[in-house]
Amino acid sequence: MIRSTIRHTATAAFAAALTLCTPLSALAVGPGDTAPAFDLPGTVQPVRLADLKGKYVYVDFWASWCGPCRQSFPWLNEMQAKYGAQGLTVVGINVDTKREDALAFLKEVPANFRLAFDPSGTSPKAYKIKGMPSSILVGPDGKVIFHHAGFRPENRAELEEKIRKALRGA
Repeated sequence: MIRSTIRHTATAAFAAALTLCTPLSALAVGPGDTAPAFDLPGTVQPVRLADLKGKYVYVDFWASWCGPCRQSFPWLNEMQAKYGAQGLTVVGINVDTKREDALAFLKEVPANFRLAFDPSGTSPKAYKIKGMPSSILVGPDGKVIFHHAGFRPENRAELEEKIRKALRGA
């Protein structure tokens, strides 16, 4: 009985340590996974992943209180302008519980890409998002190409190269 308890405790401790040591990206939806569907209210019309089938969709989860989100929006605008004609659609999914907070953010930091609002947090849960901002590139087949957590200006070139590579079909 004591051995069984020790073994159970050791197994639980190992599992907890493994969880703490697992990178955040390993916990999110990953490359090759089918991207979870979403159907959310947008600024003008509903935003549905199913409506974007056949396109490359860069899904960016953001919140008004997120400092790095303020840095990412100009880059997201640039990616939409630069690669939209090649089949890229950027979709920003806001997770604020109050839409007014998101709209105040957007007055300061405009978005020239599709916006959706998910105050219930259903879509970030489906994508297993652990922090803001987090981005997922979904291919025309609905499969995840890559996931990226956070945003730092020094990562722009690397992220853009991943988008370019996907658009080239590599």
